[in-house]
Amino acid sequence: MPAALTYPGVYVEEIPSGVRTITGVATSIAAFVGRAAMGPTDRPVMTTSWDDYVRRFGDLDVAYPLGFAVRDFYLNGGAQAIVVRIFKSAASQLAQLDAKGLALEAASPGPWGNTLRVRVTKTEAAKLSDVATLLGVTANDLFNLAIRDTKTGATERFINLTATKASPRHVTGILLNESAFVRTKAGSTPKDPTDVHKTLKADNVTPIEDVWADDTASTKVAAAVSDSDALAAAADFGKEGDGSGVYMLRQADLFNLLCIPPDTLTGDVPTALHADAAAYCVKRRAMYIVDPPSAWTSVDAVKPDDLGISGQNARNAALYFPRVVERNPLRGDQPETFVASGALAGVMARTDVTRGVWKAPAGVDASLTGVLGLSVALNDQQNGLLNPIGVNCLRTFPIVGNIVWGARTMRGADALGDEYKYVPVRRVALFIEESLFRGLKWVVFEPNDEPLWGQIRLNVGSFMNDLFRQGAFQGTSARDAYFVKCDKDTTTQSDINHGIVNVVVGFAPLKPAEFVVLKIQQMAGQIQT
Repeated sequence: MPAALTYPGVYVEEIPSGVRTITGVATSIAAFVGRAAMGPTDRPVMTTSWDDYVRRFGDLDVAYPLGFAVRDFYLNGGAQAIVVRIFKSAASQLAQLDAKGLALEAASPGPWGNTLRVRVTKTEAAKLSDVATLLGVTANDLFNLAIRDTKTGATERFINLTATKASPRHVTGILLNESAFVRTKAGSTPKDPTDVHKTLKADNVTPIEDVWADDTASTKVAAAVSDSDALAAAADFGKEGDGSGVYMLRQADLFNLLCIPPDTLTGDVPTALHADAAAYCVKRRAMYIVDPPSAWTSVDAVKPDDLGISGQNARNAALYFPRVVERNPLRGDQPETFVASGALAGVMARTDVTRGVWKAPAGVDASLTGVLGLSVALNDQQNGLLNPIGVNCLRTFPIVGNIVWGARTMRGADALGDEYKYVPVRRVALFIEESLFRGLKWVVFEPNDEPLWGQIRLNVGSFMNDLFRQGAFQGTSARDAYFVKCDKDTTTQSDINHGIVNVVVGFAPLKPAEFVVLKIQQMAGQIQT
């Protein structure tokens, strides 16, 4: 509001410029859904490297194809992956431990917890007087806890814990926030350990050589637990009603690519899940990367209609054929067949960084790192049968190697003539939609008239112009590349009365040069005409 003018003189007022910068969202955050050896099962977890994944969900395991897909994602240029671990079991599968009377359980379900051992020790009370005073407890209330995963050799150590009083070192809070291995048992009241583990042998002279192999020096799991049941049906991968599985991603702020590897290395994703995943991607403005069934061992066997993805949902799905052949380090590096969705998500992420989301993630630069070959070798004629029906081919070329050689959505069949025929066009549209959706939230509840419309045109136009300058659209001028309309023509008085403001944004997308035609003509020599 303007200042009240009460005395003669000069008044200074700051007038807002109306510029609210719209920032483009990330374009290559990949979400992976499936079983894993360990890790949280109640939320999506962001990982930023393969080492980060291993720390949270365990290393490669032939029982969990999810790990191979995430590894391929990072190997091919991916930077951020959201992982949803599914654990299907009717009963609790948390390994239980008794640390000298202190009830503990594994931090996450699964047989990985069966290899845990725990050790309780205490420091001499005389050395802890200052610490005990600071924490408001006695020195005898403090104990040390060590947990070891005997399979991997990883060890956690926590000193000066207490279970008797609320303090910064209370065992429940410390383990919850700092331990990747254990928690205090749910529903139990933590108690001070009744005793400590031995540090010397019976003669009280000879040290124990390996405290993690001696039952008097550490405690093992009381009863072994089993693994998750197999994910055989579409419902096992999540139900929208209870927000489980795939739908746990509603807790994630943003993801752009969805990969659902089959539950076994040689298995398939349930057919009904494809349609559900594609529909969910439409809601989240993401792309679903579809792996072909294992039965598709020839071009004749490829039938996209059998996957159940159709209609407008098919715009948000892309099918790639065939599967890839990679070395399996768990089986002596022998070549085996794997699904390619993880690697393809990595290629898309790499292309986004080097060229932009408007560049088709295909071509001689779209190499598949870590891939030895393809499960089905395709030639040009076979490629020519699949491309017109919206199936993207993976090809092997001399010198270039294994590459992505297609960039169509599952709505990209020639017979459909859909405006979102190509993956990069669809992804650019999703990118603009998500960016404007987030960048225009300030508009809500603003006075709905020309001053607001002008601000909208200014901010959206600035965003679109930045994309044009980066080469995202066709045209030699901004007028040819995009338009932004928000005025009395788009928002009528009736709209205003209903609290509606309409913004129309159009853009001229860059479509990939899918067919390059060379026309060669002989010159007519010296013939005079």
